[in-house]
Amino acid sequence: MIRAERIEALKKIATQRILVLDGSWGVMIQRRDLDESDFRGERFAAYAGQLKGNNDILCLTRPDIITDLHDQYFGAGADISETNTFSSTLIAQDDYGLNEADVRDMNLAGAKLAREAADRWTAKEPHKPRFAAGSIGPLNKMLSMSSDVNDPGARLVTFDQVYEAYKEQVRALHEGGVDLFLIETITDTLNCKAAIKAVMDLQDEGYEPLPIWISGTITDRSGRTLSGQTAEAFWNSVKHAKPFAIGFNCALGADLMRPHIAELSRIADTLVAAYPNAGLPNAMGQYDEEPHETAHALSSWAAGGIVNIVGGCCGTTPDHIACVARDVTGVAPRQVPERPKAMRLAGLEPFELA
Repeated sequence: MIRAERIEALKKIATQRILVLDGSWGVMIQRRDLDESDFRGERFAAYAGQLKGNNDILCLTRPDIITDLHDQYFGAGADISETNTFSSTLIAQDDYGLNEADVRDMNLAGAKLAREAADRWTAKEPHKPRFAAGSIGPLNKMLSMSSDVNDPGARLVTFDQVYEAYKEQVRALHEGGVDLFLIETITDTLNCKAAIKAVMDLQDEGYEPLPIWISGTITDRSGRTLSGQTAEAFWNSVKHAKPFAIGFNCALGADLMRPHIAELSRIADTLVAAYPNAGLPNAMGQYDEEPHETAHALSSWAAGGIVNIVGGCCGTTPDHIACVARDVTGVAPRQVPERPKAMRLAGLEPFELA
């Protein structure tokens, strides 16, 4: 199928059943017990600094590992697998001293690996087409919060710099063949707005428009993002993008995330997606929630009619995704509501003028 046909297929399937996203990439890469040479490969053999821990660079130096992880998640029943490009922006990769060409190549390679895996599984199981989502993660520098406690106006980056960093990433992901963009683990809504603008501006360059999936992060029991917004305020801030899906991921396990997903389900006139962690980390930073426990929580959300897409974040594995996919099979997806027209604005709190 050409990309336009894949996008139409994705939208049609979303009206028929609950879609399943893949799980954690970090935990699966950590299990490989890789050393510095794996991250360097031939291309970065003479690199002066340390690259171990830069998982995105494996798209260039160990593509076999990335392909295998796509295959594991598709084999577990995922409909959508993300590119291994969570931190593939020039701003994030500056910590490793990588340049613009390196970052572009990481995104291109990540998109092509996901595309090839999705096409291979679609050919193998044509009744269950697979899709590649371009992962666009948060930055290590925020626009909404000061970088200096003594100077409320201090920022390490400007909006234009963040926009340009995301613009280079989304352009390469698009050229690599992704079916949709996933702006995820959003802690700062202003950073997210820069990413949204970067995606939408691609159309002005003649690029085919792709669906946008926006996934924020409620950081703790306060029920707010790191930049201070409630779930409804966050939705009001990004709904102008007319996203294919809106949701939350990371930070919380399913039990603590549910009320925020239920709130999005009530107010969002688009698909609602959720991929929580495998519970909260233990004292050693590990995740103890078993696959059947994660699946039980997400299947209860599905039965309650509050989700259209489910998956896993930190600590989840192909085994978790296999259990989730099994337990949501045959469950009807959430019905997208029609909300009365009103002016809806947001700061940290939502504001509605009927």
